[in-house]
Order: sequence, then C-alpha cells, then structure tokens
Amino acid sequence: MSEYGTATRAFDNVVPEPFNEICVVGGGAWGTALALIAARAGRNVRLWIREAEAAGAAARTRRNPFLPEHAIPPEVAVSDDLAASLAGCGLVLLVVPSQFLRRVARQVQPLLAPGVPVLICSKGVEADTGTLMTDVVAAEMPGRARAILSGPSFAGEAAAGQPTAVTIAVGGPEAELDPLAARIAVTLGTATFRPYLSDDPVGVEVGGAVKNVLAIACGMAAGRGFGSNPRAALISRGLAEMKRLAEALGGQRETVTGLSGIGDLTLTCSSEQSRNFSFGKALGQGLSVEEALAGKRAVVEGAVNARSVTDLARRLGIEMPICEAVQAILDGRLSIDDAIHGLLTRPITAEPRALEPAVKVPHPATERDPLGYSGAGQSGAGHSASGHSDSGHSGDERAAGKGPAGIPAA
Repeated sequence: MSEYGTATRAFDNVVPEPFNEICVVGGGAWGTALALIAARAGRNVRLWIREAEAAGAAARTRRNPFLPEHAIPPEVAVSDDLAASLAGCGLVLLVVPSQFLRRVARQVQPLLAPGVPVLICSKGVEADTGTLMTDVVAAEMPGRARAILSGPSFAGEAAAGQPTAVTIAVGGPEAELDPLAARIAVTLGTATFRPYLSDDPVGVEVGGAVKNVLAIACGMAAGRGFGSNPRAALISRGLAEMKRLAEALGGQRETVTGLSGIGDLTLTCSSEQSRNFSFGKALGQGLSVEEALAGKRAVVEGAVNARSVTDLARRLGIEMPICEAVQAILDGRLSIDDAIHGLLTRPITAEPRALEPAVKVPHPATERDPLGYSGAGQSGAGHSASGHSDSGHSGDERAAGKGPAGIPAA
C-alpha cells in the first residue's frame, strides 16, 4: 500500500456532492474536450484560452482550431480573462502542456478562492527539476487540495461521446479528510465518460509521462516498416520500465497495470491519432526532428519528456533502455537502426522481477550482423533523426556489452 492511504475510506456509504461551477484552464484539444464532457454532465463551465484572438474566435464560432470537428455548446463560456473565468468556480481543471504548468499554476493561485481544489490533467515530468505535475502544483499552490486525471483518452473521441474510461487519483492527507476523487468523478461522469478512483497519484502520473516517450518508439518502428511483433515487444518492455520508475518514486506497480498505465500506453502506441506516435513514425520514415515537428499546432509531449524522464531515471538508478534510446535518437547520438540493434542485442535477462538481478547472459548476436536484422523497408539506414550519419559507438563497445549511446546494457 502506498504512503497516501486509501482514497475510498473517507466516503464509504456517502453520496459525494458534485462541483457545479467548473473552470477549465487550457484551451487545447484535451481542455476543450473536458469542457464539453463537463457540460454534458450538466455543469456550468468556463473555458479559459490564453490567446485573446483564439478565445474570441472560439466564442464567436463555437469552434476551437485544436478540436475543430466538435462544436462548443452555449453552456460553455469561453474567455481569455483568467480572473473572470476563475471567479466563483468550485473546481479548476489545469489542462496545459507539462512544461507550462508551473507558470500557469502560479498565475491561478492568487486569483482562486481559498479551498477550491484543482484537478491536474497535464502529463509529464518537469524539465530540469524532474518534478511530477502534482508536486509542481503543490509548490506553486501550497495548501490547496489537488487530484490528477489520466488514462486512455483521445480528445476527439471523448468529445464525440465515445465510451472513455480514466483514472482520478488523490494522495496525501486530503484523501482521508475529503472524498475529493469521488466528488470529481461524479462531477465529470456521464453515460459515456467513466472515471475510476485511485489513491496512487505517483503511479498514475508516471504512466501518463512515460507512455508518450514509448509511443515515439512505437512510431519509429512503424515508420521503419515493422509490424505488430515489435510494437508488442516495445509496449510490454516499456511497461516494465514504467513499473520500475513508478516503484522507485513510491508508486504502486499495480497502478501501472491499469487505465493510466497499460491502458494509456496501448492507446498511444497504436494509433496515428497520437501526436507522439505520428511524430515517431515521421522520424522512422527519415524526417529530421525539426521536419517532423514542423507545422504541429500542439505540443508533442514525448519529445519534451524523453529527456526529463531519462534524467529522472538516471538520478534514481533506474534502467529504462527504450526511453534512453528514444532520447539518444532525438539528440542525434544514435540512429534508429542502431537503436533497434542495441535494444535487441542487450544481454539476455529474465522477465520476472525477482530473477532480473540474477540473470545476465551475453547475447549471441552482439558480434554478428552490425544491425541485427535484414528486413525490408529499412531505407535511410544509418542516419539519425537529427541527420547525423553515425551513432558514434564502436564494435569494441558492443563486444564489451556496453549499450550504444548510453543505453543500459542490462
């Protein structure tokens, strides 16, 4: 059991009261979708969009360019006035890219009445500090109750009313004092939007952050022309990396096997609706990082979080070879083909966690076939995503069992 206690204990046999006045801070696709979901649940909703021109256009046309196929209902008030949007609200949803969350939380805090809780809907690890999103909000909004929402949820499908399930997690003493997770669940729950509750915000956050990096890896494999086998391997072994990081941070491995972990990972790694998957696929097809990002209106979180996730893992002494390979490719230190070879020819280890430390067998292909495969569809072999022509690692390093460009060898 996590240090956070049991989030359900406080509201056994109690019908939680929903929040009726909702402010969604962040007018991207997911923020707009959540505003539509809250309105569908019967709540009074304000949607804050930072750019005055975009907010004005959305208010007039009832369409948001980030989610143009779905009309914004009249029940959703759209504004670029943060103070007016926050006035009188009972719950705030923070739905901004992870690297902007601290700045936005700092802006919101003095404008928000005491006692109003926040629901964090951002996914990622803060660059430089390695801080999870709930801890960023705790630092900038001290004493304010907070929860995290995550799970497999493409904005367009959720906005269209397709069945969607997510996890809402509350940790810390407030889980014992106030049934916040349940109140948020009944606030947003509809016949097609189903929240589940958790007392493990760390596990929920790790799943949301790491899955975007792994989706880039799956996209790269698709871009190189590979099929379902490599994707299944990346998802399964990526899940193991996710579990290691969650546990090292005090989260529960079980959480990672739920909606916010394997659920979101499977979704993001399997569809071009995912910005991270499509970005990785473009890299796999030979585009540079700059070319793959060109013209994208929304942030590709995995490209930003690859570094923050791997930096955090190194500080904790956690091996995350797939995430390390993605970061090395984005940095231009490693080609995609050499990354595939490096991951496939790492020393053979055991799958069960209990046996991992005891088993490490040199891979027989380490000194044969410099790329480790000879499949079709491998145009552009030997070129990194940044346009560099070589990964810079030698056959001696491979023979010694060292992973290319810093990929852990075990």
